[in-house]
Amino acid sequence: MKFVFHHEAERELNRQIDYYEEIYPGLGVEFFEEVVSTVSRVIENPLVWQQIKSGHRRCLTNRFPFSVIYSTEENNNSIRIVSVKSQYQKPGYWEGRKF
Repeated sequence: MKFVFHHEAERELNRQIDYYEEIYPGLGVEFFEEVVSTVSRVIENPLVWQQIKSGHRRCLTNRFPFSVIYSTEENNNSIRIVSVKSQYQKPGYWEGRKF
């Protein structure tokens, strides 16, 4: 199954990697690996995770306070990652993002 990051989601991911690297060298890499692991879980079972607004779903990371917000195409052959969202951010801020 394919996946694609919305350009804003990719920007969010890179910002957080940089932030964690500033806090402690190597922590940004660990954050990136955690997001990759979360995306892998989504790819394995895209319809299992909690459905939220507008047909999107949310899968929480295990170690960091983040979630991956995504949608699937109608044929379920592709995952569209809309946001890499901190649990402390305003809910729904990503809703206007279009692919």
